[in-house]
Amino acid sequence: MEPEPFMANLRRGTVEFCVLALVRRQPKYAAELGAELGELGVLTSEGTLYPLLSRLRREKLVDTSWVESDAGPPRRYYQLTSRGRQTLAAFQEQWRTFTAGVNRLLEEER
Repeated sequence: MEPEPFMANLRRGTVEFCVLALVRRQPKYAAELGAELGELGVLTSEGTLYPLLSRLRREKLVDTSWVESDAGPPRRYYQLTSRGRQTLAAFQEQWRTFTAGVNRLLEEER
């Protein structure tokens, strides 16, 4: 079986946590997030980013603010809320355990 459908599912399941990690240190606007996620190979389509950001906002994992831009209209910046920080920390702990187990299994096959 080809790995690409699996990769799409893996991306879909983790991209929101990658967004939370990117806005953990400083607020970012959507195009900035899309570019960084694309460079990391985590996001293959910006069409999925905007609905994801709306959902993160509704779930109160990120907060937003409008900032004037010298290069055009105001930009909506996303920053992590305390709830988002807690959610990201919980994911990080589970991710470490999960990936350690998967890596251990994959290494056994060599």
